[in-house]
Amino acid sequence: MVSAPIRSRAIASQAPAGVGWNILALPTTPLFGTDGIRGRAGDLLNAPLATQVGYWAGRVLRHTSAVDGPIIIGQDSRNSGHMLASALAAGLTSAGLEVWNLGLCPTAAVAYLTGITGAIGGVMISASHNPPEDNGIKFFGSDGTKLAKDVQQQIEQALRGEGWATDTAPSDHWGQCYYRPELVDRYLDFLHAPLAGLDLSGLRIVLDMAWGAAAGIADRAFADTQADIIGIHGLPDGDRINVNCGSTHLDALRSAVQAHHADFGFAFDGDADRVMAIDAQGRVVDGDYILYFWGKHLQEMNRLPEGTIVSTVMANLGFERAWQRLGGTLVRTQVGDQYVHAEMMRRGAKLGGEQSGHILCHHYSLTGDGILTALHLANLIQSLGGSLKALMDQSFHTFPQRLKNVRVEDRERRKHWQDSDPIQRAIAEAEAAMGNLGRVLVRPSGTEPLIRVMVEAQEQSLVDRWTDHLAQVIQHQLA
Repeated sequence: MVSAPIRSRAIASQAPAGVGWNILALPTTPLFGTDGIRGRAGDLLNAPLATQVGYWAGRVLRHTSAVDGPIIIGQDSRNSGHMLASALAAGLTSAGLEVWNLGLCPTAAVAYLTGITGAIGGVMISASHNPPEDNGIKFFGSDGTKLAKDVQQQIEQALRGEGWATDTAPSDHWGQCYYRPELVDRYLDFLHAPLAGLDLSGLRIVLDMAWGAAAGIADRAFADTQADIIGIHGLPDGDRINVNCGSTHLDALRSAVQAHHADFGFAFDGDADRVMAIDAQGRVVDGDYILYFWGKHLQEMNRLPEGTIVSTVMANLGFERAWQRLGGTLVRTQVGDQYVHAEMMRRGAKLGGEQSGHILCHHYSLTGDGILTALHLANLIQSLGGSLKALMDQSFHTFPQRLKNVRVEDRERRKHWQDSDPIQRAIAEAEAAMGNLGRVLVRPSGTEPLIRVMVEAQEQSLVDRWTDHLAQVIQHQLA
């Protein structure tokens, strides 16, 4: 275990009294979604909730974990991050845990450091690709993977005044909170270890750090590669994180790649666990293409068991058929990296991810890491001649695919959208009209108050027609 340095500032926190501890007005729907607790900062996601989440998470983790180390906290650049970090730390120390606060860092840094330091768990305060006004609380277990669902349920039960945790005696001692930003250097060493001596000489690469957690980390990760690195949106800025930049808004990266005559560029999201790329021609290189390139490379090295890639229901049919032509198998899961990870573990697969750029390669890490992915993709591109454009030209054509979001604020309506007969009839009509030349996917977002409508087909006209029609029906019925 790494000992706290003398210069660290300790903050003691007293355990709260039991009376009135479970008095928050919580929604009837589950707090924990596909990626932790997420919402509008200052609304549901406020200091009182974060304090109680920290306290009950600390109680549950101390009871269920096989280790008894500190808990690691990191955050992205959102303005609400310090408030939530302080509140969480107060709850966690009240439960008797020692807290190591990394400050600004990628989600993957929290996961990695949790797994190697003997920590009891980790917490990342981030809403990932969401806008600045949102935030989230995401937990990791002692192995650095997402906290098991049953443990999350125990925390939520305790928050609601239910379960074993509320019947047990509180801690009789208090933890301390230490500021440990120097530990992030160990994460950077981890990124470089499998690519020792990486030489990207001759390449000009743009990095869009989205005013978020990649700022000051992604550029350092590429600093010793001899590439000509151009950074944009490279300072932490809580007012502008993800705003018209990063992996969900690629126009800024495309413009920068073309303006600087770069070979390619990478765009990260707010917590840097995702990455998307742009080639020299301005084309989007999403997670499907990254999985295809990396999968082909691993397959040629006999490092891809049974030629299997695990992705989600969002993976493009063009990608799936191209991978099958190489003799590979694409396995689909629900949307969410936790489902991809679980299926990879079940099958012993080594590569998986999402179209959105959340990539998991178990040869190197058990969690999604946009910076790690970018380094390995850059290495692959350099080894094959240095042209991402050429790799794109030789790969595959995607089927036209369109995703449209319908905002539905009511959590109950989002949860039970499938009970709407008009929506089900509209989906059946679309599927019948497209036959085997297309598909429809409707699902509630696990991180935002949205119903997502995706239509994919060989013809763009079919995609546009049915996407708009289904979104209109959902808007009328639910919103």
